[in-house]
Amino acid sequence: MRIPAIVMATLCLAACGSSGGGGGSSDEIKIGMSVSTLNNPYFVQLRDGAQAQAAKLGAALTVTDAQNDASQQVNQVQNFTSQNMKAIIINPVDSDAAAPAVKAAERVNIPVIAADRGVNGAEVAQTVASDNVAGGKLAAQELAKQLGERGNVVVLQGTPGTSASRDRGQGFTEGIAAYSGIKVVAKQPADFDRTKGLDVMTNLIQSHPDVTGVFAENDEMALGAIKALGAKAGQQVKVIGFDGTPDGIKAVQAGTLSASIAQQPRLLGQEAVNAAVKAAKGETVEKTVAVPVKVATKENASEFQTS
Repeated sequence: MRIPAIVMATLCLAACGSSGGGGGSSDEIKIGMSVSTLNNPYFVQLRDGAQAQAAKLGAALTVTDAQNDASQQVNQVQNFTSQNMKAIIINPVDSDAAAPAVKAAERVNIPVIAADRGVNGAEVAQTVASDNVAGGKLAAQELAKQLGERGNVVVLQGTPGTSASRDRGQGFTEGIAAYSGIKVVAKQPADFDRTKGLDVMTNLIQSHPDVTGVFAENDEMALGAIKALGAKAGQQVKVIGFDGTPDGIKAVQAGTLSASIAQQPRLLGQEAVNAAVKAAKGETVEKTVAVPVKVATKENASEFQTS
């Protein structure tokens, strides 16, 4: 009986890591992570970055897929709370709907980290996200440049209620206002989804056949728009996406997607886990961490390829 006890103690020491903060607890840090959807390559990269960092830090990360269902995500966060996770990472389906579950975690002193999208109406320990407003402005500038500062543009909006859609849309609206020769003729949600992007763009082409530019608030919608546009994509109609996903970068290299505002989802996942581990140990974390975005074009697309 003595040998298993020694083995267990050794395993415990290994699991706790060697960074040594805090006293006698021998439990590894358990973190729950609810991702809005794993049916989107961007969020798969976010999860992969989080998992790699958790393994590096010796934390136990449990990941759930909310399948773009806000009520399902609330249940997942509530389950993490009842399981006494030491910290919770949430990538909200809906920034407003996430608030009650986040507040419930707060009440029992479980720190919550918001990843990629903020939470409205509740206090989180940290929000780690790309600078989406700045990214929206970059998209406007790049589209204006590729259009020669004149033309009719449509905007494919993300899921209503998400901070990412709101901030990217705000940045684009502010940025495109500087170009008097460009007119935004339509804005319509396609919920960050490729199939919906195809459907919405197909309808918009019918009602606005003179469109020369598209800003899609993520690459998935941009790829749907490209399919709807056919041979016009990248030629008569310039399409700008957002995220820099592997499929998006391939389309940029092929010339059908004119540019993508590239995020760094793996880095977002890593930063979220770093903050979760620190907060779980009672250490102070910054309220916001902004991960830089860059314009990926055909000329520099190879920089954004992932192996």
